[in-house]
Amino acid sequence: MPTQFSRRSLLRGITAATVATTLATGLAACGGDSDAATKTKAEAAGTVTVGRLSNGAAKETAIKVSEVKSISAKLPDAIRKSGKLVIGSGTLPSGSPPLGFIGDDQKTLTGSEPDFARLVAAVLGLEPELRQSTWENLFIGLDSGKVDVAFSNVTDTEERKKKYEFASYRKDDLAFEVKKDSDWNFDGDYENLAGKTVSVGNGTNQEKILLEWKAKLAKEGKKPLTVKYFQESNSIYLALSSGKIDAYFGPSPNLAYHAAKTAGTPQATRIAGQFSGAGETLQGLIAATAKKDSGLAEPLAEAINHLIDNGQYAEWLKAWNLSGEAVEKSEVNPPGLPLTNS
Repeated sequence: MPTQFSRRSLLRGITAATVATTLATGLAACGGDSDAATKTKAEAAGTVTVGRLSNGAAKETAIKVSEVKSISAKLPDAIRKSGKLVIGSGTLPSGSPPLGFIGDDQKTLTGSEPDFARLVAAVLGLEPELRQSTWENLFIGLDSGKVDVAFSNVTDTEERKKKYEFASYRKDDLAFEVKKDSDWNFDGDYENLAGKTVSVGNGTNQEKILLEWKAKLAKEGKKPLTVKYFQESNSIYLALSSGKIDAYFGPSPNLAYHAAKTAGTPQATRIAGQFSGAGETLQGLIAATAKKDSGLAEPLAEAINHLIDNGQYAEWLKAWNLSGEAVEKSEVNPPGLPLTNS
């Protein structure tokens, strides 16, 4: 059942110091439209190693996991017979650490999302084949059948349910990131954004939320909210450091990672507030995403619940410093971001 929130309770103030402490163990150091496909290297039978090649973003952890035939038997015939699961990651051109990015070897797709997809594939008895694309092409891949399922920080929304089916696996929280010396904080009320310039990813659910807030402010005659778009994260952070934007609104794990990574540098940032990815009254959920009526959502949810029940899910979250985003169980098509938050 969805958890109810008040507007104020959705805000969980996280300081840069808190973020740095949370990620300290994981941070020892620190475009294109064509797909990049990666087949994972062979591992010991019944083992998936998460956090490999992560440049310190995760603790490398070997997790024991094997096929559960009662679950894999529920896969669509075509996928079961192919013996592989083609997994989409919409993280080109510059990557999106810690969720999905190119690893230390400069060629292997790593990150918390690809690692979890590999764990799920193991339960289903399938070879994972990872395909990296732009965010827009991620959904084109699903629509065309080029990709079986997306594990790419995709938020469960009612709009997306018109075309896709979901198996939830992680909480979806959004955050505002600002320069460390900024005195602005998001207090949970959209009116707090009047007169600000904020960057957001095109085609994301956070864009939907931000544009609705922009429309409300305009309707109420408040100072305008200006929304800016950039093609990749380096451009966003250059705009933030130069004062061209006041804040960046994006997935909490990405922004927390960046704030911790830049702590103590001239480009230091901090988290200025959070908001649920499903709006004011519902806890947002990240979900494995497949084409509607593909028959994949149910076995995916069962595989995820197997990982939850047997502890591998908790090991994965801990390795990537995401334990705070755990869910109690995976659900098929749970309530998601409403068609409108107005």
